[in-house]
Amino acid sequence: MPAAHTLLSPRGAMQTTPAPGGADAASVSPAADLVLGASACCLACVFTNPLEVVKTRLQLQGELQARGTHPRPYRGLFRAVGAVARADGLRGLQKGLGAALLYQGLMNGVRFYCYSLALEAGLTQQPGGTVLAGALAGALGAFVGSPAYLVKTQLQAKTAATVAVGHQHEHQSVLGALETIWRQQGVPGLWRGVGGAVPRVMVGSAAQLATFASAKSWVQDHKWFQEDSWLVALAGGMISSVAVAIVMTPFDVISTRLYNQPVDPTGRGQLYRGLLDCLVKITQAEGPLALYKGLGPAYLRLGPHTVLSLLFWDELRKLTYRFQHQGA
Repeated sequence: MPAAHTLLSPRGAMQTTPAPGGADAASVSPAADLVLGASACCLACVFTNPLEVVKTRLQLQGELQARGTHPRPYRGLFRAVGAVARADGLRGLQKGLGAALLYQGLMNGVRFYCYSLALEAGLTQQPGGTVLAGALAGALGAFVGSPAYLVKTQLQAKTAATVAVGHQHEHQSVLGALETIWRQQGVPGLWRGVGGAVPRVMVGSAAQLATFASAKSWVQDHKWFQEDSWLVALAGGMISSVAVAIVMTPFDVISTRLYNQPVDPTGRGQLYRGLLDCLVKITQAEGPLALYKGLGPAYLRLGPHTVLSLLFWDELRKLTYRFQHQGA
């Protein structure tokens, strides 16, 4: 079966777009496709990580403080970008990049692989199978990548005292952070906060698969761009990202709070006991709209990240096929 342009799988069941690289590139092995898909997401992450830094700061701002009583060093997307740059320099906009790349590689590698297994088993041909496979593959990917996301969140939150929000961890590097957490909290500490991350990725993966193909078809039907233009994928990704950001952001805020909270000597969170406790405390202290902190950068990240991932994946597959063909 030829590959298809889906958000989750190089060989997804929603065959709405021809395989990247044409029929020749479709002969790239599934194992190579999984590696290339994860690599493409890592390349896209380099460009979208600054928005992830800003989103993390916005989501931690005002943690457990009464509405209207807390300082707000980050006021809106563009002012927040400026505040990060002033406090941490331009390099500060790429804080946590190493951990973010590790997370993208682990999470996407696992979910690409698991989705391929579901595809080969015929699950995606059943009613609702594509969404179910995407959600389950995303959940497994989120679980495997959780330690990297934990470190990413803590590194991105760390900044100068004048603009600090949330708990400030003293990590100096990705490996140093992993070692510190492991020594102080043991292996379970590396998966602290995973209870918020798994629902976040499940909801996001399912929403992506349910809306991206429909959004692209809608753009094509309205003939905004030429049918084979990359602008179709960009527009479809941005439209789909509205739905994804709306359903995913509350889980994202909860996940960020769980990952960044301080812990006691036993490794137990000092602010939240888990997902539901975090949800209740956020809404009581900061109001329901606090669950949508960071919505702007989350939305602006999702569309470009999706399109860049597909674009890089497409080009990597072409190069891989040419290399294999020349070697033969």
